[in-house]
Amino acid sequence: MSDAQFVQIVGAVYEHSPWVAERVVSQRPFASAEALRSAMRRAVQQAGEAQQIKLVRAHPELAGTAAARGEMTAASTSEQGGAGLNQLTPEELARLQSLNARYSEKFGFPFVMAVRGHDRQAIFAAMTQRLNNDRDTELRNSLEQIDRVVSFRLNDLISG
Repeated sequence: MSDAQFVQIVGAVYEHSPWVAERVVSQRPFASAEALRSAMRRAVQQAGEAQQIKLVRAHPELAGTAAARGEMTAASTSEQGGAGLNQLTPEELARLQSLNARYSEKFGFPFVMAVRGHDRQAIFAAMTQRLNNDRDTELRNSLEQIDRVVSFRLNDLISG
């Protein structure tokens, strides 16, 4: 495939951030999906804090306004739905919105979690616990969670 096709297809595993694929396209061919994921992870690590924060901010809040307006990517919609975030009770939604607001206010970016394989209670627990962290720790946690999301999405892309 062309460089542009690669960036369009593979770049989609990072939420609204094709720059990651753009930074690794010249390293093709990759020996495996893991080699590709590792190259993209290195690109994110080397990007610098401002670009990393922009990457984290490209992710929607869990069950946030983008979800309510139907503006999330298909992958995010599926992942959040799989975790039951599209079936919250009014009380759970209010709790999640409060946690989202507190988290965003404290850290300056949305809470990111690879929700695949987790239920609502595990997500609430993780959000509550992570609110106790400092900003540097949370930026690292968010990038680690993004890497997990990318791993799932890349595996889906390749196996699909």
